Amino acid sequence: MTARVHHSAIVVADFDASLRFWRDGLGFEEIMDMEFDGDWATLFGATSTRLRSIFLGDPARQGVGIVELVQFESEAGVVPSEARSRGAAGFFLLSCYVDVDAVLDRLRALGLGGEPGRIVVAGGEAGVHMATVVDPDGVLVELIGNPSP
Repeated sequence: MTARVHHSAIVVADFDASLRFWRDGLGFEEIMDMEFDGDWATLFGATSTRLRSIFLGDPARQGVGIVELVQFESEAGVVPSEARSRGAAGFFLLSCYVDVDAVLDRLRALGLGGEPGRIVVAGGEAGVHMATVVDPDGVLVELIGNPSP
């Protein structure tokens, strides 16, 4: 069996703020919103036995590109540690295919994402438009547009 990524998880301080960014801003759809009891201390080093998980992605293709927003019950409202500086070892970013201009317009209207970094990379007639924004918990998000024909 070939290894593949099922989903990426982000511990969030505020579900509403994160849903505004990922769902309302970027356009992901909610696939699942559930609470689970488990031995999260053994598996994740968490201080709670209960967590809430919201899966976001494309309901028609649930096996690819899922972003999980997660919060442990005892840590609700806890702001995650400051995001790593760019280029530091460890987690770097989540990358998403989107309509870059439309997403940036929605994020701007919602007051989310911060000032985007933008470039155009050679490819196709007009190139591939790319931007970076930051989610409410400090996760760097790369937005990649589809190359022009």
